[in-house]
Amino acid sequence: MNYEELIKETALADERLVVMTAENRALIRNLPAVLGPRFIDTGITEQTLIGAAAGLALRGRVPVVHALATFLTLRAFEFIRTDVGIGKLPVKLSGFVPGFLSDGNGPTHQAIEDVSLMRGIPGMTVFAPADEQDMLAMLPAIWASPAPAYVRINTRPATYEHTLFELGKAEIVAEGTDITILTYGMLFEQTLVARELLQAQGKSVGLINLRSLKPIDEAALLDVVRRGSLIVTVEDHFITGGLYSILAEVLLRNQLTARVLPLALEERWYRPGRLSAVLEYEGFTGHHIARRITEYLGESGAAIAEGPAVLENEFAE
Repeated sequence: MNYEELIKETALADERLVVMTAENRALIRNLPAVLGPRFIDTGITEQTLIGAAAGLALRGRVPVVHALATFLTLRAFEFIRTDVGIGKLPVKLSGFVPGFLSDGNGPTHQAIEDVSLMRGIPGMTVFAPADEQDMLAMLPAIWASPAPAYVRINTRPATYEHTLFELGKAEIVAEGTDITILTYGMLFEQTLVARELLQAQGKSVGLINLRSLKPIDEAALLDVVRRGSLIVTVEDHFITGGLYSILAEVLLRNQLTARVLPLALEERWYRPGRLSAVLEYEGFTGHHIARRITEYLGESGAAIAEGPAVLENEFAE
């Protein structure tokens, strides 16, 4: 099953569900013929899209809204905040090509502040699946929830067999005594590689997939902090407002501190190119992540082996 098949199956079983788009049909191109009037394309009008979705939600519908992540969260931000957020309406926002998945595009099309923006809206929930398998496991619960939701859409093939999804719970892939990597979204596949490379150097490395960013699994974060290992946050997002900020908030709220190495974009947009070139240039391949961690620990990264080649994206905008 893929994203389109899941949403079709869900919509046919629940007439409340309405599929909407701002001329972004890459993943849902076959649904108009199936859903008829329950498929609405407003054109390149993200603000109108959100306003219409809010109106439908007020009338008992569950709109699943599609647009490029950067325009959905930036151009329509006020509408999401005011029309959806204040009323806590069950509008489900599907942000296409977020973060590094917008690999071929420049700063105007890079959604690397979307987590920060969306989690700042009271009542909004925020999710970032690691891959398509993870996403398909997550979406039924997200769509069934009465809360508004933002999802970083990710159709990359799975490289890990994920556990069952529960709202607000992290996926504990492994526990480690030396290092624990916290990540979300498409960089999960690179952190799997990094963990393997670090393990080969004799280090005990934990890995947590924070597929739910709001609500965050605070208990999982506190458990890692109290074990005393180096914590590494890895994200294709600005360092401000994303996972690093979430962790800092949890630590301060609980009067704790920790050794934390944040790997994120610091005060700059990323250089566009093919995904493999982006990850290489920006230092987010599994090899680079492992090397950066090793060097932070005061050791040479020269012995870190190269990881597998990065699979290029199927979709681009």
